Amino acid sequence: MSDHRGEFAVEKMCDVFGVSRSSFYDWLNRKPSKRALENDVLRQTIQEVTEQTKSRLGSPKLTLELEDRGIFISRPRVARLMKSMGIRSIISKKFKVCTTESDHPYAPSKNLLDRDFTATGPGVKWVSDITYVKTQQGWLYLTIVMDLFDRKIIGWSMSSTLEANPTVIAALRMALRKRPVNPNELIFHSDRGVQYACEEFRALLKNHRIIQSMSRKGNCWDNAVAENFFKIIKSELIYQLPVLNVRQIQVELFEFIEIWYNKERKHSYLNYLTPEQFGETTKTKAA
Repeated sequence: MSDHRGEFAVEKMCDVFGVSRSSFYDWLNRKPSKRALENDVLRQTIQEVTEQTKSRLGSPKLTLELEDRGIFISRPRVARLMKSMGIRSIISKKFKVCTTESDHPYAPSKNLLDRDFTATGPGVKWVSDITYVKTQQGWLYLTIVMDLFDRKIIGWSMSSTLEANPTVIAALRMALRKRPVNPNELIFHSDRGVQYACEEFRALLKNHRIIQSMSRKGNCWDNAVAENFFKIIKSELIYQLPVLNVRQIQVELFEFIEIWYNKERKHSYLNYLTPEQFGETTKTKAA
């Protein structure tokens, strides 16, 4: 009614809506409550966080982000405010990764990981996988190596081909530079793709005395954590972008992995710490 006072007489609107004029003017002159004023400030902060994180946070993680900024309110309240603002996190989309070529002459390694995705420390269990990203120039193949201890992406590569050297070998070499391992203590798990089964890759594993493990044939759940990372990167980044040229998508992928995922994105498995925070916390406890 207040918004339409310039168009219609107050007396007429009160008759239509069945309220008295005195009640309307009492409501009009009433000062906003303390909670209403708080909600206005919170909505502004929620909007800022949502824009900064590119709508990647739902109410649980947004609540934690507010706590990091010194604002302590309940998750249901955050959810109500988000709903009133029409804000929702990015919805995951289903996707199918079609980069595994298991029809090759190489013998697969045993599944030593056996879906035990826990690790007692860094450099004990690594998982790896390959996915593809469409660009204006064709497909770009992204390979990642993740340490299951802190869920950090410690190695990655981008390539226009699925050959072993620019994909899995390059990603593993990066991981070894960033996180050296002890001989015969690391299990490296992947699917049965030819890149992981070929002589060149296995020679690299042997040289560093890394123990190889492979998923069972056609069983994506055996490498579920690596698969889930690709679900995250597809839903939070790739599906939100137009088809870019190779250089543009390389920049986007670099920023997502090295800045957003490793350093800023809170992980439920890590008690809502980022991989970087979790690693630093465990170092402090060990000291």
